[in-house]
Amino acid sequence: MTSTEGPALQLARRLRSLRKQHWSGIRITQEQLAHAFGVSVPLISSWERSSDPAVPPVHRLDAYATFFATARSIEQTPYGMPGRLDDVEQAAKASLLAELTELRDRVMSESPDEDTSPLTDNLWRFPPDEDITIVCSELPERLLSERPFTDPEDPDYVALYRFSDLDSLLELHGHIRAINPSNNVRVLSGAASLPVDAYTSHLVLLGGIDWNKVTAEVLRRIDLPIRQQERPEDSDTAGFEVVVDGTVKVFKPVLRRIGKRQVLEEDVAHFYRSRNPFNRKRTATICNGVYSRGVLGAVRALTDQRFRDRNNDHLVRRFGGQETISVLSRVQVLQGAVVTPDWTSPEFLLHEWAM
Repeated sequence: MTSTEGPALQLARRLRSLRKQHWSGIRITQEQLAHAFGVSVPLISSWERSSDPAVPPVHRLDAYATFFATARSIEQTPYGMPGRLDDVEQAAKASLLAELTELRDRVMSESPDEDTSPLTDNLWRFPPDEDITIVCSELPERLLSERPFTDPEDPDYVALYRFSDLDSLLELHGHIRAINPSNNVRVLSGAASLPVDAYTSHLVLLGGIDWNKVTAEVLRRIDLPIRQQERPEDSDTAGFEVVVDGTVKVFKPVLRRIGKRQVLEEDVAHFYRSRNPFNRKRTATICNGVYSRGVLGAVRALTDQRFRDRNNDHLVRRFGGQETISVLSRVQVLQGAVVTPDWTSPEFLLHEWAM
């Protein structure tokens, strides 16, 4: 180990050596370790890379210490967490965890100030002249066929008609342009890969994993204790899964049946902000919901002039020293109209998390 190697690279090297060399003759792959931890392979890779490695949160270092405290973790394939540890294993875990957390503490204490802070006095204000990319979900082909002017060969073709969450896009695009007049703001489709430079700009993602592939790619690369359930069919009702005190809790929208129709009375909105996993000098923001009203609720929480200062101040006051924040909130729907969620009210706030 060279004397010029900083604590971040030392931690990355140590995690890599645990995976490759901890047990003689056993070389664990990133894919196998990701399966055991219940995370993505790109996330494991981000913690081990030799250039600007990401720093795992403490609970992930605890998982490393637990997994490598006993060979029981690799007695069966696929490899998994060993369960309850005996006294000898607990001692081994404590020793390894102390080593890893000491390295992490050094990383956090010696990290230089970044040019971009995920939490500011206005979360939609970005440094001047830095590119912003809004990525929208695109309707699947089966739904596009029902909407006019979505065929590029149609003389009256309108590109935006292919997007879902148009109300959220109009609300957010106008707001971002108004308070960032010197920034280049692009709107791109999340149905396919973005231009490479777009991934490393400030990313703003509208919509979830069902229709926005870029949202899915970003979520694979971040460590978020919230999972959006998939909706294989448009008629399915899903929700957001959150682990609270070791128990999985699911927050779902509320629908009321009127005749043969299901009417949405309350959606669930997810707002997420962190550093961009593709460029730590930029940010990544996700505004999502089970339905489109939830997406709009996540957007309006920080654009509605009656609530945006209150909600922004709440985040700064609660999580001003954190790089990553996540907020789940109720979004009430009255006769089709979205009521902006008030994150300072327990009636709206469902779950907060920061790291």
